[in-house]
Amino acid sequence: MRHGGQILVEALRANGVKRVFSIPGESFLAALDGLYDSGIANIVCRHEGGAAMMAEAEGKLTGRPGICFATRGPGASNASAGVHVALQDSTPMILFVGQIARGDTDRDAFQEVDYRAMFGPLAKWVAQIDQTDRIAEYVARAFHVACSGRPGPVVLALPEDMLSGRADIPDQPPARKPLAEVAPEAASAIAQALAGAKRPLVVAGGSLWSQQAADDLAAFAKGWDLPVAVPFRRQDRMDNTLPHYVGDLGIGMNPALGEALREADVILSLGSRLGDTLTGGYALMDPVRPHARVIQVHPDPDELGRLWRADPGLAADPRAVVAALARLPAPLAGWSDWRARLRASYEAWQTPRATPGNLRLEQVVTWLTSNLPPDAIVTNGAGNYASFLHRYYRWRQFGTQLAPTSGSMGYGLPSAVAASLAHPDRTVVCLAGDGCIQMTLNELSTAAQYGASPIVLVCNNGRYGTIRMHQERHYPGRVSGTDLYNPDFPALVRAYGGHGELVERDEDFAPAFERARLSGRLSLIELRLDHEALTPGATLTQTREAAEKALA
Repeated sequence: MRHGGQILVEALRANGVKRVFSIPGESFLAALDGLYDSGIANIVCRHEGGAAMMAEAEGKLTGRPGICFATRGPGASNASAGVHVALQDSTPMILFVGQIARGDTDRDAFQEVDYRAMFGPLAKWVAQIDQTDRIAEYVARAFHVACSGRPGPVVLALPEDMLSGRADIPDQPPARKPLAEVAPEAASAIAQALAGAKRPLVVAGGSLWSQQAADDLAAFAKGWDLPVAVPFRRQDRMDNTLPHYVGDLGIGMNPALGEALREADVILSLGSRLGDTLTGGYALMDPVRPHARVIQVHPDPDELGRLWRADPGLAADPRAVVAALARLPAPLAGWSDWRARLRASYEAWQTPRATPGNLRLEQVVTWLTSNLPPDAIVTNGAGNYASFLHRYYRWRQFGTQLAPTSGSMGYGLPSAVAASLAHPDRTVVCLAGDGCIQMTLNELSTAAQYGASPIVLVCNNGRYGTIRMHQERHYPGRVSGTDLYNPDFPALVRAYGGHGELVERDEDFAPAFERARLSGRLSLIELRLDHEALTPGATLTQTREAAEKALA
């Protein structure tokens, strides 16, 4: 006879879980007891939102569900931010939430929440385990659902009396991946449709990817001389230095690449949903008036036909499809000039445009591109600072970009902590804004406790930059609610035993970064930016004056 916490933890072990992220709560004490001598690391965080984002990042890194434990009521509410990231980013994740005793259901008991109602729009599946002898069954299904089709989050509620109850049941074998074979005729149909193009564009995205898929895509693009773009924050799907990579579609995209999407006559989507962010709010591709033939490969058959009439459409793992396409003989391509034009536009877009101040973010990012190893993991949350990273950094390997396609602030630091714990031998760099990082700044404590050693670069311009940008565009000069008061960031990380520095000039960044790297500890470098520096393309004053002129 085992208690429910032991049964649950054995199910996690069977599915290869090595670590979980949690905030402890009295509602799942039995699970904490199960973890005690299990060999599974329990990374105790400082806020459930940070814990859930760390679990989501682990899911991105491994392709297997990241695991988070949160207590009932307020804990579950806090964790919902990470669940939303997992849903929009198609990341496998399982959130275990404590729940009141079953006998008190519907009595408005202390911290009682109907989790099916709460998480229904945020997760692929939400359930409550009401019988101890069914724990293994539910966990097995949770792993399957989180990874099947379009991956995503699962939420399982654990009533405390159920979890502390005992049962004599066998463990279940781990969930197995379905076969991913692609029929030769399916690959041929895609190839035939693509071969008829005059201005083809491949869009490689989604969460089902690997380094092998990146290599296969590079071979396919080279053999067919195809231009390859990626969706917002999926820039590690292909080596950006290769001549067939032409940039990312989405927020802050190269306008010339946006126009290429509008001009393309055949679009091969490998895993991407071709949604609103990628298409500029459907201005570049209109589902009502489609201008191009869309060949769509997606693991979820329900996505085929949701927005676009796929011609053809293939419900399959894009990794298997691109491998099959890479093996096919290439036609005599007539689009070399088209591909070369798009690459030249990408190269021009990468040429740094000077921003004001003694320390310029475009110089920091280009230095990182030139000096970080190819396997360095770079993370970020949301804010205008990220547009510099997206524009000027070049990713070279898969699994080196951790960023929320959902645009969630506060993601960069927790994901960097998770990455450093998963890959202690690799360089992990977090780029965060002063507003972004303060949403999860307390996770510096988690990093220090468990020996995570990311190098955190805080871009300090004293404001919520993205909102200030929109504010100046719509209500120029009427500043409201966007200014920030910031702590002494380097002193704060030193208080946690880390390495901290302030950098205010371009020439001081490289030696400061090297000192942080050599310290081998959690490090934070505050980048004091000019208040006029707003976006890679316009200063604050230029943005305001353009808006005032338009409104005049």
